[in-house]
Amino acid sequence: MKTMKILCMLLIAGTLSVSAQKSEINTNKSVVTWTGNKIGGSHTGGIKIKSGYLEFKKGDITGGEVVMDMNSITNTDLKDEGYNQKLVGHLKSEDFFGVDKYPTSTFKVTKASKFKDGKATLTGVLTIKGKSENVSVDVTKKGNTYVSQLKVDRSKFDVRYGSKSFFDNLGDKVIDDIFILDIQLVF
Repeated sequence: MKTMKILCMLLIAGTLSVSAQKSEINTNKSVVTWTGNKIGGSHTGGIKIKSGYLEFKKGDITGGEVVMDMNSITNTDLKDEGYNQKLVGHLKSEDFFGVDKYPTSTFKVTKASKFKDGKATLTGVLTIKGKSENVSVDVTKKGNTYVSQLKVDRSKFDVRYGSKSFFDNLGDKVIDDIFILDIQLVF
């Protein structure tokens, strides 16, 4: 009987080692930088990662989720404190991300290619303002860090302010529909 218990435990342990390994994101070291472009300029800032993990099997990503804290959005290019806070307040408003109603945005991995030369492609569901879209992003592995750049079409997530997709006659007040997220996940 004792031999049978040991055999069962070894079988379970062997099965677990073949299944996916879950690794939590180091939220203190990971960085998301956003860039939004408009006629005549751009703005940049950061968004903190609230939580997240990736699942690995034999070194390849098999799943995962990243949750961004939209209340943490900052601006880094405006040095005047008044203009800076005005922009951040506007980004948090319903015109942009509506953080009171939608405090987080998520990316959930649904599929991933195998790493080749340190690079893989992740496909998943990006959710912003309660709207979800399938997106793909290339990821580069550098030690325990995974780097990617995601170009997001904000018009698909009902982020309307200054968008030529929703408004005519904006002239030089148009803000590009595509904004960029430069993502560095550290484990």
